[in-house]
Amino acid sequence: MRAYRVTAHDSPPRLTEIAAPTAAPGEVLIEIAACGLNFADLLMIKGQYQETPPPPFTLGLEVAGTVRDLGEGVTGPAIGSRVAVFAGQGGLADYGCFPADRCITIPDAMPFDHAAGFLIAYGTSHLALAHRARLQPGERLLVLGAAGGVGLTAVEIGARMGAEVIACARGAAKLAVAKAAGAAHVIDSDSSDIRAEVRTLGGADVVYDAVGGAQFTAAMRATNPEGRILVIGFASGDLPQIPANHLLVKNISVIGHYWGGYMGFAPQTLTGSLETLFGWYRKGGLRPHIGATYKLDQAAEALALLKARKSTGKIVVTP
Repeated sequence: MRAYRVTAHDSPPRLTEIAAPTAAPGEVLIEIAACGLNFADLLMIKGQYQETPPPPFTLGLEVAGTVRDLGEGVTGPAIGSRVAVFAGQGGLADYGCFPADRCITIPDAMPFDHAAGFLIAYGTSHLALAHRARLQPGERLLVLGAAGGVGLTAVEIGARMGAEVIACARGAAKLAVAKAAGAAHVIDSDSSDIRAEVRTLGGADVVYDAVGGAQFTAAMRATNPEGRILVIGFASGDLPQIPANHLLVKNISVIGHYWGGYMGFAPQTLTGSLETLFGWYRKGGLRPHIGATYKLDQAAEALALLKARKSTGKIVVTP
């Protein structure tokens, strides 16, 4: 079968032919229909992600497809089931073997491309806003990187939770996408003074930051007393330095949030969040935005688009 592999951290990944896998005990074999790309994929290529496996390995953190075989001891999901799985690796391939207990059966009406881009993006934002920040109706939510894979879901979920959402993104096209997802206000990060704009709107009660760098600093200065800043990621490549005295004086909380970590220490919190999200999807309450779709032999182009931060919503690869 085909697989897009990292063979060494000092050389680019490449599409190669490898033997098709066989499900080990506790695993299921999935025929992969779609794989959602994430910023973590770019970090894994360089060996900079906290859970990077040793090379060689196949890229692709989250997948959706059809169960084709069950390993020893596995009773479900049944062969033929449509599932999504947070795999950690192995998604950019024709087939993959993944732990059965990580598979989630997807609604019949959910296309595979929606499912492949659903778990991490929506899961990250819902758990961050509902569980970590305790976002309340009527609060003002500032989303940085609001048109990206996770940022756009934060806009959508924040609006659904009753917040007044301020979306910050680059350029008119991305701002239009954020506006359509439920943002009450939009700020162009390329041409605006983020701090001044947010303060004019009344300041932020919760900040959702997947960007880092100068935008984090501007947002922190526009955060209201007792505000909460969610640290989601650093798409800018710049890890901000946080002045503790500012947190003290303004009574601000900075909250780290790594969605995948809940798999290890509180899986029931994560699965409960996903049950809520799939329930919203079934009722038509969520509208995943797929910004671009590529074939497996175009994986390098898809990753280049992700790295350039020119896409909106999720980028999905469909083998």
